Amino acid sequence: MRYIRSSLFVAVVWLLLSGHYTPLILSFGAVSVLIVVWFMWRMERVDEKLEVLPMRPRMLYYLLWLMWQVVLSNIDLVRRIWDPDLPIRPTWQRLDTKVTSSLAKTLYANSITLTPGTLTTDVREDHFMVHSLSPDGIEDLRKGGMEEKIQRLGI
Repeated sequence: MRYIRSSLFVAVVWLLLSGHYTPLILSFGAVSVLIVVWFMWRMERVDEKLEVLPMRPRMLYYLLWLMWQVVLSNIDLVRRIWDPDLPIRPTWQRLDTKVTSSLAKTLYANSITLTPGTLTTDVREDHFMVHSLSPDGIEDLRKGGMEEKIQRLGI
């Protein structure tokens, strides 16, 4: 049943995003949906469990907050690039983490990477290695706002 729901969800999203409804494009979409569901099935068999982010109001709030952070980071990145002095000082530092579950770590590491100017390069039990275009990026992460929001999700 889960695979049927997933198939329908992926198909609807694909249809909404494609905007084209010719037979050729629809057949490509059907093949794409089948491939995605096949990957889900394979991941579940390899991992022996499939962890899914719970879609609760808190998760929606977090995703909206993350999108806003991406916008703010893009503005900061453009400002740094356009500045004649180019205030870019790349740094690679350890970021200690408090999140413990693998799903929370994955969400945290991917959220850092989605934010322009930062990149999670290594995930360990109690820390991440993060590359940033400026020390300010890592200092913002050290303040713990993003990690705190992920902890509140209860995943």
